[in-house]
Amino acid sequence: MELSIKDILKLDIKERLSIAEAIWDSVALETDISLTTAQKEEINRRLELFERGETKLYTLQEIKNELTM
Repeated sequence: MELSIKDILKLDIKERLSIAEAIWDSVALETDISLTTAQKEEINRRLELFERGETKLYTLQEIKNELTM
C-alpha cells in the first residue's frame, strides 16, 4: 500500500507517529550518514553543559504533560 503525503496527513496522530517512527528508524540504519562539524560542536557543547550540571533534564512524564497542556 502506497500513501501520499496528503493521505498520511489525513491519518490520526497515532498512525502518523507510527509512520514517522518507521521512517526515523530507517534513517538511523543508514551507515553512510555523518555529522557535520557544526553538529559535532553542538553535541559537544550540550554534553559539556550536561556534565557541568548546567542543563535542566526532564522526565518523559514531564514532557508528555507539557505537550498535552
